[in-house]
Amino acid sequence: MMSDVRTVPQPSTVGESAYQKIRSDIIFGRLAPGKKLKLERLKADYGASVSTLREILNRLHSERLVVAEGQRGFEVAPVSIPTLREIAALRQLLECRALEQSFLAGDMEWEGRVVAAHHRLARMEERMAQGERSQTEEWKRYDWQFHQALISACGSKMLIDSHAAVFDKYLRYQMIALSYRGEIAAQEHALLLECALARDTARACEVLTRHVAGGVEHALATETIR
Repeated sequence: MMSDVRTVPQPSTVGESAYQKIRSDIIFGRLAPGKKLKLERLKADYGASVSTLREILNRLHSERLVVAEGQRGFEVAPVSIPTLREIAALRQLLECRALEQSFLAGDMEWEGRVVAAHHRLARMEERMAQGERSQTEEWKRYDWQFHQALISACGSKMLIDSHAAVFDKYLRYQMIALSYRGEIAAQEHALLLECALARDTARACEVLTRHVAGGVEHALATETIR
């Protein structure tokens, strides 16, 4: 089981390892919205000291994945329809901007990364279409890697990091809703690949807009987010 949405270097400290695990558990819904985060329980589950856990929870609070309750401690951030729509709009804005820059600067190495990332995602989407749900987290990791590959040549670490943070929050909503749109999402990914190789920014942003909006509406249709 992966420790984070992305492929990341192995953590060098117990604290960093616990941070990545708690963050991943929030994003993938293993720690549900509104769940109280008791320090003693976290200490047993994640193997970090109480002082380290406080630092981790404050860090996650700054990322808006955890809510501080004053003297009562911490809990997993709640979810809401307005927040989902706001996150989706921000993701679309950041990703379209990054796509534009990446399409302009991308070379053959970038094309290779995009094609390889899409191949992995497409194969996983085939499994999902056949009803395979045991690898949902891996499917979403390939989804992230494809979208990251598309923008990886944009030349701005700040833009890439901002997109990653927003994408993780968007992903959290998808996991809570267990949202998989099937063939239409796979077709949109194929169109994004086609646009990347053709350097067609305008069409790519049109496809991405439909892709993100479709994900939001599909998640809301499950009625698990209110």
